[in-house]
Amino acid sequence: MNNRLIANKLVPQGQGLAPVLLKRAPTVELDWDVRQKSRFSTTDSTGRDLGVFLPRGTLVRGGDVLVAEDGSLVRVLAAPQPVLVITHCPQHGTPFDLTRAAYHLGNRHVPIELQPGHLKIEPDHVLADMLRAMHLIVVAENLPFEPEGGAYAGGHHAHGHDHDHHGH
Repeated sequence: MNNRLIANKLVPQGQGLAPVLLKRAPTVELDWDVRQKSRFSTTDSTGRDLGVFLPRGTLVRGGDVLVAEDGSLVRVLAAPQPVLVITHCPQHGTPFDLTRAAYHLGNRHVPIELQPGHLKIEPDHVLADMLRAMHLIVVAENLPFEPEGGAYAGGHHAHGHDHDHHGH
């Protein structure tokens, strides 16, 4: 039998774990598609086969820590993936255009990462055309994607509000 490690616990952002343990922990790089599933298989940075079984509706964020049944920790990294980065046009628009874009994307229930100076969505040429028609700049990039939890994320978005955001 292969020695598959089972992880069924998640520590959001590694809260309460010693930094030295987190630094030493193996990592897994997962894209958003995988991180929004509560059950998946992956291989960590040391080559261990990992079966992840989390409560339904759990979203896994970059920086979260999986705890295996043997007590070992695995740090989750948000893998770079194809995304569209949306910014306002300095010549023809204002930063408020991003607020309007977020509203229109939200109405379509599109997963969206909100940042002070830009938005990120998964590639979609129809949405890209709509955003460009709104005088926004849309650029395809390969970056980690951390969409908002939002009202439809379901499950327990145990993100706490400790506001100890160690400038990631």
